[in-house]
Amino acid sequence: MTQSILTTKGLTKEFRGFVAVNGVDLDVEEGTIHALIGPNGAGKTTCFNLLTKFLTPTRGRIEYKGRDITGMKPADVARHGLVRSFQISAVFAHLTALENVRVALQRARGDSFDFWRSENSLHSYHDRAAELLEDVGLSEYIDTPAGQLSYGRKRALEIATTLALEPQMMLLDEPTAGMTHEDVERIVTLIRRIRTGRTILMVEHNLSVVSGLCDKITVLTRGRVLAEGDYATVSANPEVIAAYLGTEHG
Repeated sequence: MTQSILTTKGLTKEFRGFVAVNGVDLDVEEGTIHALIGPNGAGKTTCFNLLTKFLTPTRGRIEYKGRDITGMKPADVARHGLVRSFQISAVFAHLTALENVRVALQRARGDSFDFWRSENSLHSYHDRAAELLEDVGLSEYIDTPAGQLSYGRKRALEIATTLALEPQMMLLDEPTAGMTHEDVERIVTLIRRIRTGRTILMVEHNLSVVSGLCDKITVLTRGRVLAEGDYATVSANPEVIAAYLGTEHG
C-alpha cells in the first residue's frame, strides 16, 4: 500500500489580512507525480514556498516522511531529501553544463567549492556529472557554457543539478513556464524519465502539461482546494472548468 511522504493540515498563509493560502490539506503519496495546479492567483507558488520553508505559515502543519517540518529552515529541509527547483532557471551562466552539475555534487557531499583540487580528486564528480547530464538529455552540451543554452535546456540543466543533491522528493516550480512547444515536450519527457525511485510535486498552470504525466492533481483557486483526483476527474469537474475559463478552456 502506498504511503504518504508529504502532508499538510490546515495550511494557511495571510499577508496583512489577505489570505493567499486558506486551510489547504495536501497528501502526496510516495513514488507518485503530483501536480498542484490552478489559474493565475490561485495560491500555487505561495503554497510551494510554504512547503519548502521559504515562507512561514500563519497556521497549519507540514509533515515530511512523518516528521513535523513546519518550523524547519529551507537548508534543513533540503538535507532531509526535499529539494526544489525554481520557476526562474538558476544556473551559473559562465560555467559549463558539466561544471554546474559538478558544483552541485560537491555541495551534496560536503566538499568546498574550490577549483584547485587535483584532477584525480575531481574525477568521480566528473563521471557522475556526465551521467546526470546524459539522464537529462544534455550529453552533447557537456562543455557548453550554461549561458549559451536555450531556455528549455537551461531548465533541464537545473533539473540535473537538483538530481545531483540526490533528493527523495523533488518540487518543480512551473518547470515548463515560458517554453516553446518543443521545449515543453522535452521537459515532460524528462520528468517521466527521472521519476523512478523518487516522488515529484510540481506547480503548474497548464492542465495540458499534466494531463498524461501526473498520477494525482490538486486544483487550487483563491487559496483553497477546489478539486482533487486524476486528470479525467478534475478536467471534467464543472467548477474546475469554470475556474479555467479564459485560460486553458477558451
